[in-house]
Amino acid sequence: MVLSEKIEQAVTGRPDSHVPARVLQRLTGLPEHPGAQPAAVNWAMHYGQGALLGVLRSVMAHSGLRGPIASAAFTVVRVTNDQILENATGVGAPPGTWPRQDLVVDLLHKSVYAFTTGAVADALAARGGPGPGQRHAAVRPGRHADAGPLPRSQAEGRGNRR
Repeated sequence: MVLSEKIEQAVTGRPDSHVPARVLQRLTGLPEHPGAQPAAVNWAMHYGQGALLGVLRSVMAHSGLRGPIASAAFTVVRVTNDQILENATGVGAPPGTWPRQDLVVDLLHKSVYAFTTGAVADALAARGGPGPGQRHAAVRPGRHADAGPLPRSQAEGRGNRR
């Protein structure tokens, strides 16, 4: 996400956002500064959120939620996480109130993060074979209301597969 942001900023001339730093300052009680924010605080929030949410995408992949549909769903999670933190702290405003170009740029970068993180998480999870959700789907492909759950022994994690 950071790489795509830096490329986009070089092309558009858009300045760095200091929203991540301001959110972290409000969440932790750190002193707030007018204007540009300390880079370390900005990067801590930026990378911290990315790492924490990456764990969630890994859980999705290991459960069997993989591929572009899972990454699209994760894009929504990534945007929602930002919006909850930014709006709850009073640092941000709802996306519907943003200039359209800012909204498009934000969604673009969140999508790059979500699909890149998804590709890595999916590849790592695939080394352990299909997840429980994928094993369930393989029993009877397609959507069927009468498809019951997998037996517990087949649904549990890697260590319990037989």
